[in-house]
Amino acid sequence: MYQPFDLSGRTALVTGGNGGIGLGMARALAQAGAHVAIWGSNPDKTARAREQLVSEGLKVEAFTCDVGDEAAVERTFADTLGALGKVDSCFANAGVSSKGTVMVDMSLDEFRRVQRINVEGVFLTFRAAARHMIERGEGGSLVATASTAAVEGAARNSHYGASKGAVTAFVRALAVEMARHRIRVNSILPGWIETDMTARSFGNDKFHDNVMPRIPVRRWGSIEDFGGAAVYLASSASAYYTGEQMIIDGGYTKF
Repeated sequence: MYQPFDLSGRTALVTGGNGGIGLGMARALAQAGAHVAIWGSNPDKTARAREQLVSEGLKVEAFTCDVGDEAAVERTFADTLGALGKVDSCFANAGVSSKGTVMVDMSLDEFRRVQRINVEGVFLTFRAAARHMIERGEGGSLVATASTAAVEGAARNSHYGASKGAVTAFVRALAVEMARHRIRVNSILPGWIETDMTARSFGNDKFHDNVMPRIPVRRWGSIEDFGGAAVYLASSASAYYTGEQMIIDGGYTKF
């Protein structure tokens, strides 16, 4: 067996780990041997996700947290350390979607709603994790879930695209800043992935007919498509990989 992918004895935190891509990553990390903590803003959904993973024989803890709330992040990270003992890898995956508003009709509150979770949430989560990793002195891995919206344009999605572009820039800067502490920082850019967040779009025939022909592999992505990337980024196999944008989109942005 190629040992670097074995996460036995390691720990990982996944925000937004109670569903969608975050749940897929959390499951794979735990299956690879990691003790995993998932955060979610919905208590019931988060508890159900943990129950599901534990029923699969996986070692998973769950916490309720609004990642846009500074005090909540600090408190929940401390609780997470109490449960895991340490955090080797932190996946800042929690995010909110666009409401499909054109920019000229967009309120400042709507713009800020998206930035609060998608940008400030990543900052607050990474800050807590990085402080811990620096204090431990054993390095670590920080991973942010961005989006292909960071590298392409989409009408009625400008504030979402702005938030994800900010995340990728933040990651590049942190990769340079944190390298001296042996902390790697990368982003994952999903394409069109079938989750609860995207269900409304995928149920639209016009959307399907316009988008599907642009995906070379001719299918929507699934949450399982992110497990391997998560394990790689949490493992010693990615020890020399930092500051990068890992695009997982079935070739969508290349076609």
